Amino acid sequence: MIIADYHVHSSFSSDSTAPMEDMIEKAISLGMSKICFTDHMDYDFPNTNGLPFIFNPEEYFTKLADMTGHYKSKIKVLKGIELGLQPYLAPRYEALIEKYDFDFAIGSSHLVNGLDPYYPEYWMNQSPEKGVEIYFQSIIDNVKAFAGFQVYGHLDYVIRYVPDKTLIQTYSYKKYGDIIDEVLRTIIQHGKGIEVNTAGYKYGLGFAHPHSDILKRYKELGGEVITIGSDGHAPEHLGYDFPKAEELLRTLGFDYYVTYENRKPIFEKLK
Repeated sequence: MIIADYHVHSSFSSDSTAPMEDMIEKAISLGMSKICFTDHMDYDFPNTNGLPFIFNPEEYFTKLADMTGHYKSKIKVLKGIELGLQPYLAPRYEALIEKYDFDFAIGSSHLVNGLDPYYPEYWMNQSPEKGVEIYFQSIIDNVKAFAGFQVYGHLDYVIRYVPDKTLIQTYSYKKYGDIIDEVLRTIIQHGKGIEVNTAGYKYGLGFAHPHSDILKRYKELGGEVITIGSDGHAPEHLGYDFPKAEELLRTLGFDYYVTYENRKPIFEKLK
């Protein structure tokens, strides 16, 4: 059983209203022994919809300290963050990571050249295939620019929002193999890992992020570090389809997944 959810949001994220207490209580009810909050910090996110995607770190750490103390006999509460990376932001994120003692940091591509694939503007004036390729290139650029994270989040997040839905149905590692290989090699060479993000199941894609063929290729290239996260924004999302993710990893030959404390990996046995 996977006993830790390492991609969890709360009301400190602009796209969640869930109190930390509710998320923790749900994790306890599922029999988890660890929960890592990874609320959004996306510097320079375009605030056109009233969602800034940043939080006050001092308030965040104060709340997490309260939660750690209150629930210490029931579950371990870890201090994480999800960083919305863009190469030019690397110095600001480096300063943030150096100042605060996060247990764990996810690096994610939410914005590419200032645009989020969630919005139609991202897809204007380019083919869907080109939009996907540019997104994967952003991961390569971010990994090379910034070293302060442990795993890269939802590697193929872009696929959720492709305007041509037939592209989702035909999406595969093989179609973008060359650039995906470069993404995976870059991540491995820089000593980073990836996550299995089960939100892909929740969104009805039929696969977690990244696609199982990408996970298979990651292992073939020597990748070993994998965290498991629901990308939960509400209590009902906690641990979403974790049994399915566990079976997938076993099928692909993974013996462990990873949790983090004090930014140090802990290998948790799957078998």
